Amino acid sequence: MVVDLGYGDAGKGTVVDWLCATRPVHTVVRFNGGAQAAHNVVLPDGRHHTFAQFGAGTFRPGVRTHLARQVVVDPLALAAEANHLASVGVLDALDRLTVDGEALLATPYHRAANRAREIARGADRHGSCGLGVGEAVAYGLTHPDVAPRVADCRTPEVLRRRLTALRDRLTAELGPLDAPPVADCLPAFTGFADRVSIVDRSYLAGVLRTGTCVFEGAQGVLLDEWHGFHPYTTWSTTTFANADALLAEAGLAGQARRLGVLRTVTTRHGPGPLVTEDPALRLADPRNPTNPWQGSFRFGHFDAVAHRYALDVAGGVDGLALTHLDLVGPDPAGSGLRLCRRYADVDRLVPGPPGDLDRQAALTARLRRSRPVYDDPPADWPSAVAGALDAPVVLTSHGPTAADKTAHGHCHRRGDSSRTFPPHRYSTRSERYANLA
Repeated sequence: MVVDLGYGDAGKGTVVDWLCATRPVHTVVRFNGGAQAAHNVVLPDGRHHTFAQFGAGTFRPGVRTHLARQVVVDPLALAAEANHLASVGVLDALDRLTVDGEALLATPYHRAANRAREIARGADRHGSCGLGVGEAVAYGLTHPDVAPRVADCRTPEVLRRRLTALRDRLTAELGPLDAPPVADCLPAFTGFADRVSIVDRSYLAGVLRTGTCVFEGAQGVLLDEWHGFHPYTTWSTTTFANADALLAEAGLAGQARRLGVLRTVTTRHGPGPLVTEDPALRLADPRNPTNPWQGSFRFGHFDAVAHRYALDVAGGVDGLALTHLDLVGPDPAGSGLRLCRRYADVDRLVPGPPGDLDRQAALTARLRRSRPVYDDPPADWPSAVAGALDAPVVLTSHGPTAADKTAHGHCHRRGDSSRTFPPHRYSTRSERYANLA
């Protein structure tokens, strides 16, 4: 199970690709988020794809993707993503895809409503990706019996009624939406149903017993709907919780190793607290540019306080994957990156009960006032991070490809000393939304 212990963008995609390149993975299971995910994978020959809904192992022949019911599925974005994969040589991505019929659909009406709300916030924008994922979740909570779902795409008349009701409700609330008529949307959604394999929730249990699977999380724990720094959060559970639930339903509770992904530099896309942010860091990320919805991509020194909080929220990990070690290079002092083990006013952030958004908003306000206290740049970043977070670094990454990864030591599943990452070296949510309302 691969989860980001920051604000997202730590390199989950490249880690999942490495896992699929180094072991016989049958299926990558996506278990949260939707089309707003952006997991970059680069192959040694230079081919690149930003994975949104397809699993980040799709470059590897035979590796399948399953979109679990907690994923918000956008068929239009999925088609565009499949087209790009075909352009870089992956012609069978849709053939290797299964989708849970209970998953919510993201539609042009959700997207239009999402953007209208974000624009209306003005200077108080939350940094939404503008793709309608949160809007789909909110509508699913308030209208669970009529919210459009993947299985509806197989029954055009049902889907027509549900899309019409959705459009009418959102239009009554927000005014005219910048979205096409329902009749223009239907062919795309029914074509999606004809092209992909739509399954029920029992399907995954069989997959999990067929071969090795990788659960690929989206976004980051510090953006979690319950424990993130409100209101700059996502409408998704970004911890291991959804994956744990799917394993438990299959009778496999506790049968997966937990891998937390972190950068050597703590980053954030869009507004919200970033205690260690430092404009003097002359860093850039060409695959995470400023965009009209999220805003700028921000850089800060390694924030062990925030990442310890993420570990506590997530319930711990069996190992850490530390990426972007190429930013610190052979001369750590030359990069300017430092490590923050504590803030001037606190050493550790304590998680609260899920759903207490007032507490999370107060925590956000506190973080805005916090000031980092820095250590000197570490000579050995993996050891320094492992010590600061009290968790072993089992994988390091010095570049974007699987060949740039190095496995270290063991990643035992808790309570099972027999499971390890082999040491290969490669060269070169309804209460919450009532509160929000």
